Amino acid sequence: MSVEQGVASAAEAMPLTTRLADMVISLDQVDSTNAYARRLLAQNGAFSSQARRGAPPDEPALLVISADDQTAGHGRLGRSWVGASGQSLMVSFATALPRRLATDPALNGWLQMTAGVAMVDALKEALRTARPRGADSRLMLKWPNDVFCAGRKLGGILCELVPLDERRSGVIIGVGINLRIPSDRMPTSQSTSLQLHWSPLPDTPRLRDQIVAAAVRRLRSLLGAFARDPRAESHRLRERVIEDSVTLGRLVTVTMGDGRTVTGTASAINEDASLTVRGADGTTTVVTTGDVGVLPSPRR
Repeated sequence: MSVEQGVASAAEAMPLTTRLADMVISLDQVDSTNAYARRLLAQNGAFSSQARRGAPPDEPALLVISADDQTAGHGRLGRSWVGASGQSLMVSFATALPRRLATDPALNGWLQMTAGVAMVDALKEALRTARPRGADSRLMLKWPNDVFCAGRKLGGILCELVPLDERRSGVIIGVGINLRIPSDRMPTSQSTSLQLHWSPLPDTPRLRDQIVAAAVRRLRSLLGAFARDPRAESHRLRERVIEDSVTLGRLVTVTMGDGRTVTGTASAINEDASLTVRGADGTTTVVTTGDVGVLPSPRR
């Protein structure tokens, strides 16, 4: 499907999002919404002046690519992401930010955290007329990139950076959320789906549109604030991530980028968005990139 065909159909498929985002592409099927976004950014016109339809002057333009099905979805560390057609949210948001935010290691870890906070807030907004189906339906964040509900993985977030020019970097935020997957068809035993914990829910197309539209508003606000004053905003983000963390105080196993495995208690989210893990012998490991598994027994 071409960009023009996608844009033309988006107003019908995602009316709320179309009114808010600067460009919306709604696809029946795609290899990966993140890959599609990278191709779009490579066209060198995605952030022209005409892509400012919905964004206030001091907030970044946002492009949205949504698909009902992905044939080659992927997550962090090269893992595949499997969504269910008609039962999942599969969407990518693309924007441009000052290059220093993407290249400064003291700051760039907060881009993914920003995405996590925005998605939790968007889900809460979309669920404002629903009711929890159990006592434990809180939406939380697992460092660095997962949305949890009732202690299980509801969805994942993948942030990718794309060089644009000397001043700007493209930021692509891919999101996959389980919306209506039945309990006997979960991708893993540690996964869950929104309809198992909240009801009543709108039909899937409307629910997707509500979540994505809310995410556009929240991402714009948070990313705009981060670009204007990254140091101050990273402090605010850190407080929020700590408040919503399902990781802190828990026993975790971390698979590091070099293949090493570290087990200990997640003791701190640091100023640069890294995670500190304290072993049983008191030694600490600072994790900037790795796969974190939260073990069943809490330490708090």
